[in-house]
Amino acid sequence: MSADFAAVTNAAPVVIGATGGSGTRVIARLARHAGYDLGRNLNSAEDALEFYSFHEKWINPFVSAERRGTALPKSEAEQMEMEFRSALERHQPADLRTDRRWGWKAPRSIYLLPFLHRQLPNLKFIHVLRAGRDMILSANQNQLRKHAPAVLTLPERLFRSLPERALLLWARVNVRAAEFGETNLRENYLRLRFEDLCARPVETTVQLMNFLGARADAEPIARAEISPPATLQRWRSYPAPLIAKLEKLGRDSLRRFGYLG
Repeated sequence: MSADFAAVTNAAPVVIGATGGSGTRVIARLARHAGYDLGRNLNSAEDALEFYSFHEKWINPFVSAERRGTALPKSEAEQMEMEFRSALERHQPADLRTDRRWGWKAPRSIYLLPFLHRQLPNLKFIHVLRAGRDMILSANQNQLRKHAPAVLTLPERLFRSLPERALLLWARVNVRAAEFGETNLRENYLRLRFEDLCARPVETTVQLMNFLGARADAEPIARAEISPPATLQRWRSYPAPLIAKLEKLGRDSLRRFGYLG
């Protein structure tokens, strides 16, 4: 990392990531109440579009190499770093980063957390979780479609059902992020469960504001921004044998994150 690049990354950007459909949009809105500038070129879900092509190109090679216990070849690693810096400059020009709170919401950032930490050592990462049993039954399976080849083994992709594949991806991506965040980011890592945000909106908003170092009245912010969706706990409407099979497959990860007793 060049001295110039390091100098503009000391402002501790906040990055919001998750597996798809986990509720990151409301977290982004809360971060704005905390005074964070999350960019201008956003889609309807408030994702930072400048990172889209970067994620499309680099997530699978990076995750595949990591799964093998290796690293990208030097030339590829240097190209990845250069393209990230270019995306970052487009998202938030350097002259806007130095004296303000800034960051971005791009759910797939969760796949690249070790890389992001190397590039931005002071980043704050907000890891948004939503119950695995809900997520596997979501219509939003874009991450599974795009990144299963990097996250799942070939037999898993060939012989597991779609809900099983979705649960395995949810488990592996979230466990990997949790382990890295807890071990390496420590106080700069916050994991928020979407269900807690819906059940205890003020308390969870206070937790987020404290993490972001914001002095804000959580109650009116939570009232304005948080509304539990009708899809919360949709898994309860699905056949019990299917849910039992999925709970057995994902028991360890579901328990780790408090979704299974």
